[in-house]
Amino acid sequence: MKQEQAAVGIPVAQKNAPVGEFSTGLCDCFSDVSLCCLTCWCPCITFGRIAEIVDKGSSSCGVSGALYSLVMILTGCQWICSCTYRSKMKAEYGMQESCCGDCCTHFCCESCALCQEYRELQHRGYDPALGWHGNMERKNQGLAPPLKQDGMTR
Repeated sequence: MKQEQAAVGIPVAQKNAPVGEFSTGLCDCFSDVSLCCLTCWCPCITFGRIAEIVDKGSSSCGVSGALYSLVMILTGCQWICSCTYRSKMKAEYGMQESCCGDCCTHFCCESCALCQEYRELQHRGYDPALGWHGNMERKNQGLAPPLKQDGMTR
């Protein structure tokens, strides 16, 4: 019987995702129902968590989420903010960039796009709920955040 060893370190790209692509599909929202619900009812929280990790702690979850909410309330064009972070994340991880495609994805299905980006960060070894500094603290302690696969934490 093969034993799994605990992953150590952040970030850890897992090998089952093709290079240049997201590890999960755009419409795999229900693979993590709690994330799906959070994003549908409070997309500002999901966006803020993504932004903090993508910005490597230079922006906070609270400030990013508040700005997202403000743009959403005043203009309804919050998808422009989140689209820019999708592009930043794709550039960071060497994924094929498509400015027009990213904007269309966020314009047409904002919640699905945010969920996909959040799952991608989890797939790469981050726990966006901990924020950048929480993830770095775990890394410095030699711990890895819990990796989620198929809706289960291991």
